[in-house]
Amino acid sequence: MTTETITQAPAPVHSRGNRKQARRNTLIGWTFILPNFLGFLAFTLIPVVAAFALSFMEWTSFSAPKWVGLANFERMFASDSFWIALRNTLVYALGHVPLTMALALILAMLLNRKLKGIGFFRVAIFFPYITSLVAVAVVWNMLFSPDSGPINQLLGAIGIANPPGWTSSSDWAMPAVIITSVWRDMGYYMVLYLAGLQAIPTELYEAAEVDGASAWQRFWNVTIPSLRPTTFFVVVMLTVSSFKVFDLIVVMTNGGPGRSTTVLSQLIYQEGIGEGKFGYSSAISLVLFIIVLTVTVLQFKIQQRRER
Repeated sequence: MTTETITQAPAPVHSRGNRKQARRNTLIGWTFILPNFLGFLAFTLIPVVAAFALSFMEWTSFSAPKWVGLANFERMFASDSFWIALRNTLVYALGHVPLTMALALILAMLLNRKLKGIGFFRVAIFFPYITSLVAVAVVWNMLFSPDSGPINQLLGAIGIANPPGWTSSSDWAMPAVIITSVWRDMGYYMVLYLAGLQAIPTELYEAAEVDGASAWQRFWNVTIPSLRPTTFFVVVMLTVSSFKVFDLIVVMTNGGPGRSTTVLSQLIYQEGIGEGKFGYSSAISLVLFIIVLTVTVLQFKIQQRRER
């Protein structure tokens, strides 16, 4: 017979078992993800969405939420307290971010050496970051004491007749807070820069040295470009943390003297928790979120242009 019979290949015997195994693996994966996701949903996502909705409502502890549209924002933009808090937040960020970056990079370069006992100094500089922030604020308040603080005693010993009042002065309170925050945070970012420095191939420095590059030229043309991803990450993290600073200022100055160190996060707390104006405080929170998001997006855009 010349008749050709075409037979269809049978389905793989193990295809059903493979699908069951895939579903089983997916289920196992979800069991690992689900607890964290539920926590994120309950304590982050739902409160954020609720705060966004509340920013368009008037709600106190003694009344039901009432829709007021943009009234909270109109009140906020007409308030001196908001603009003072926004200015103080920007001043803090402009002082905290560059100083912390610069000192962290300098310390990382100084400690990026193979010397005996260098690990002790790395740990000592990093240690303030894991110390209780309340303890840090209390100790620095004592150091900044206008009358008996060691800092003013040292300034007086070197001939400064009228040392600053620091946390008791409306002009010097914010610099005192910035100095404290830089001292606390620089150790953490030093570790990040140290990791970035140790990832730079030594061949780049050797080639630059052979070409006759000076120490400054090697730093500017090899170290800085190689640290660009680390620097970008540090800038983003420092910017976000600067805009949401709260506990350090509350413990050191509580927003004073007057309103010289009141920042947006503290104003949110005062209006929401202190005064019970949850709708108004949610409106301030939304504005702070938009500011941080805008700054972060701009940083990403600048970084993308540099990479091109």
